[in-house]
Amino acid sequence: MNEYHRMEKNRLTIVKVGGAVVEDDSQCRGLLEAFAAVEGRKILVHGGGRTASRIASLLGVETKMVDGRRITDADMLRVVVMVYGGLVNKQIVARLQALGTEAVGLTGADMNIIRSHRRPVVGGIDYGFVGDVDSVDADTLSAVVEKGVVPVVAPLTHDCHGQLLNTNADTIASEVAVAMSQLYDVRLVYAFEKAGVLRDVRDESRVIPQIRVSELADLIGDGTVTGGMLPKLQMAAKAVERGVGEVQITCSTDMSPQAGTKIVAG
Repeated sequence: MNEYHRMEKNRLTIVKVGGAVVEDDSQCRGLLEAFAAVEGRKILVHGGGRTASRIASLLGVETKMVDGRRITDADMLRVVVMVYGGLVNKQIVARLQALGTEAVGLTGADMNIIRSHRRPVVGGIDYGFVGDVDSVDADTLSAVVEKGVVPVVAPLTHDCHGQLLNTNADTIASEVAVAMSQLYDVRLVYAFEKAGVLRDVRDESRVIPQIRVSELADLIGDGTVTGGMLPKLQMAAKAVERGVGEVQITCSTDMSPQAGTKIVAG
């Protein structure tokens, strides 16, 4: 247990942003400006699936998806490591530096911060080199954060036996938030292109300001929550249930505590 366990918990903001935002120059600029303006300690977790699919196509590697999840064979793993851990990650780091925010790009293998296991075959579906998170080294991440450096975390983990694994970025953000809540008062923000969780996806003004974990099943059942919003809400709910103090889903250009949708216990 390090020194941060013994002091009063400081505020830490963890922001997860998807590929639809970071892969669009205008949206990415707005996101990083908003993120740079967040005061205090912070971590950024990012995706990059669209770029991975585009580069895979250029390389002649077929993209296969099941229920929105990428099948990651050996060829696709090479692509996502290049894209997530290289191109997208380092572009974000460089742009944060330009905004005066000291940052370092990391995967789960760097400093052994996120360890996982290869997902087993379930229901006849073999996802390949996809990882499910086992543990997060909060002490090592906190040591980076306490030096005033922002970790920019790519959606890649490892199994401690030399194997890199493609891992869902929403899950990584949730698991990092849970682990870091041992040391900090954590606010987890899922930032994307919409204003929050919408009652009607065609109407940006109909943001649901608060969702209790117990209400999630009804929102899924009545079709309010579908597609890419579903894993975000599921990971947000798990984070709340496991002790993360504040979870928010909001627009990538507005990370104020009052914005978007709050996910709360109960």
